[in-house]
Amino acid sequence: MPAHAKGGRSTLVWGTANPEGLKGSYSGVYLNTDDITSMVEQVRDANRSGNPIPVKLEHAGVSMGRVVSAWDSRGTLECVLEIDESVLEGSIGAEFLRTGVCKDLSLGYKVGLLSTVKIIVDADEFKATHTTPDSLTLNYYLDQMVQEGCEFCFMEVSSHGIHQKRTAALEFAGGVFTNLSHDHLDYHNTFAEYRDVKKAFFDQLSKTAFAITNGDDKNGSIMLQNTKAKKITYALKSYADYRAQILENQLSGLLLKINENEVWVKLIGSFNAYNLLAIFAVAVELGIEKVEALRLLSELESVSGRFQFVVSETKITAIVDYAHTPDALENVLQTIQDIRTKNEQLITVVGCGGDRDTTKRPIMAAIAAALSDKAIFTADNPRTEDPETIIQEMEKGVAPQNYKKTLSILDRKQAIKTACQLANTNDIILIAGKGHETYQEINGVRYDFDDLEIVTELLQQLNK
Repeated sequence: MPAHAKGGRSTLVWGTANPEGLKGSYSGVYLNTDDITSMVEQVRDANRSGNPIPVKLEHAGVSMGRVVSAWDSRGTLECVLEIDESVLEGSIGAEFLRTGVCKDLSLGYKVGLLSTVKIIVDADEFKATHTTPDSLTLNYYLDQMVQEGCEFCFMEVSSHGIHQKRTAALEFAGGVFTNLSHDHLDYHNTFAEYRDVKKAFFDQLSKTAFAITNGDDKNGSIMLQNTKAKKITYALKSYADYRAQILENQLSGLLLKINENEVWVKLIGSFNAYNLLAIFAVAVELGIEKVEALRLLSELESVSGRFQFVVSETKITAIVDYAHTPDALENVLQTIQDIRTKNEQLITVVGCGGDRDTTKRPIMAAIAAALSDKAIFTADNPRTEDPETIIQEMEKGVAPQNYKKTLSILDRKQAIKTACQLANTNDIILIAGKGHETYQEINGVRYDFDDLEIVTELLQQLNK
């Protein structure tokens, strides 16, 4: 089926058929994508004339991205790509850069956001259905940002988005690589292919852009191998252009030393130290004074569903986090281990999504069981799979010495309730996997389900 994108000008008609095969009568230009430059000029000419444009596709992703980019180009935006394996880091980084650094009233920039969690055009907020929208939707929102006078767009781009050329023809001011770990192997054939898809973005950056990479990640240097962009590194453990050291790590926040300057932030854990350092690097590279950037970092609040926590009347701490990959789960659990006293229980509730990479299920269960005093396996978004089968696949990863530490409860709300019942004063409950999501998807239907709301209600009902 062809997709139709209508602006205030002529109509762009998109499909894989020849013009005569498209429904309706069109007298517009017939485009062949063998000559991209000519194609873009024809789009612009037809756009001015008001003619509809049938388009022949050679490579659907590249062609659509380039044509639509030309179609909607009314102005310029500084686009910064936050590229990483874990959405936990990606969403935090993109959101923080927008709301904390560039949206801050003292700087006064109008900015946009494209992320897993939401889409923002200056003051207007929209629901996000994909981390990286299709080319038509993506360019529509970029066009809206330009019309609203936005100067910056902070964007989270998935490996699917890169592989499917959804961002083709967009020119980025810079890109950030945070980390790479086990995810999306249901889509990519191998981990090497997954890595190379990420790298392809940096290969395409221009000489005027910057490429910032995590020097502590073993794949960080690979991202910079063939880029023409300015190469910049950040790290906590190794030498880099931007360096940070964790001086204090508490439930109330972090004391960091960033390039010889100390700053207290309201976020928790080493993964957030990396995120904040990357944000600092981007801010400085975009021209913000270092002292001002540090001040803004100190004011940042946690993003929805990322290490969000509530403390009950009996001092039980319940943490909700989007960690849905082995690395992300391990990072969150290790962060909790670093700040706990070891005199309390750590109870983890975790599941794995259906119709997604099955190989990570036993790995995540093994991590949860090893790093928790009690691990409860439950349903996440089973989608079209049998949730009981998913849990059984998770259970296979648990080491024999940790069997007694695990429970399996199919119903997610009941699993959270059980965690609340097991918890005592000062204990910690981690509910992982869904984070900001306000639904649970079962057989194509999305039911209302908010981990943070549910655990808060249950703790109150149980007088915990």
